[in-house]
Amino acid sequence: MAVSMQVDVVSAEGSIFSGKAEMVFAQAADGEVGIMPHHTQFISQLKPGTVRVVSGDEEGLFYVNSGIIEVQPSVVTILADTAIRAADLDEAEAQAAKQRAEEAMSNAKSETDIARAQVELAEAVAQIQSISKLRDRLHKTGLA
Repeated sequence: MAVSMQVDVVSAEGSIFSGKAEMVFAQAADGEVGIMPHHTQFISQLKPGTVRVVSGDEEGLFYVNSGIIEVQPSVVTILADTAIRAADLDEAEAQAAKQRAEEAMSNAKSETDIARAQVELAEAVAQIQSISKLRDRLHKTGLA
């Protein structure tokens, strides 16, 4: 049996995932991190992106818009402002949000407007990437 760790993905709305996993991938402040059991302890901010939780042949994909990842030797906790299962994301809505953010950037009149539009764009692009990763995984396993 593979060595595993406890993984909890929690959003402001409640627990999204709680279970054992052999590997976790997340978009930390300085880039993507891969975490295995007995990883060195650390804490980092999260950027909008996909969190992958790997347990055996199963892989859970979640979109998080921001938050914190805390790593202990046998526990990984992801505290996200928003966390959504990739399968529950609406691709049409994500594409529309991306278009709105791009329009907002081109029409921005202040640095605050630009910054807000950049955040919205990053979140929309991260959702689209999460959907794409899910689609690729389903295609590889023949479920698509």
